[in-house]
Amino acid sequence: MNYWLMKSEPDVFSIDDLKKKKRTMWEGVRNYQARNFMRDAMKKGDKVLYYHSNCKEPGIVGLGEILTDTAYPDPTQFDENSNYFDPKATKEKPRWMLVDVGFVEKFDHEISLKSIKENPELNSMKVAQKGMRLSIQPVDKSHFDKIIQLK
Repeated sequence: MNYWLMKSEPDVFSIDDLKKKKRTMWEGVRNYQARNFMRDAMKKGDKVLYYHSNCKEPGIVGLGEILTDTAYPDPTQFDENSNYFDPKATKEKPRWMLVDVGFVEKFDHEISLKSIKENPELNSMKVAQKGMRLSIQPVDKSHFDKIIQLK
């Protein structure tokens, strides 16, 4: 099993939205490294730290789980009306892949980025590193377990 941190802006798709919907396609990723994580490394049952980004207090707000066995083409790349349309992508050669993420749990309190950076057991997480803006990041099991303890 692998562990991931996946970022979403709360005004775009919050943990409450995922809780209500129960399952979502993780569409719109347009970074090759993040795409490769979904395409090459994510498997059904992998655990996800759900992270609210680009907000007043960024941090981990809940848990999700990967629900698909393998990644599949992101349909937004083919939709000319989508913000995520990619004119270079074709159905025969899609460029962008996605996985389905399911809701597991909303935390009673957020584990803020500030508290992660201040915690000696967590401050080496990728999300705490200066300049790390990747929307999907691998998480060490020890870091995942510590976050679960703090929730």
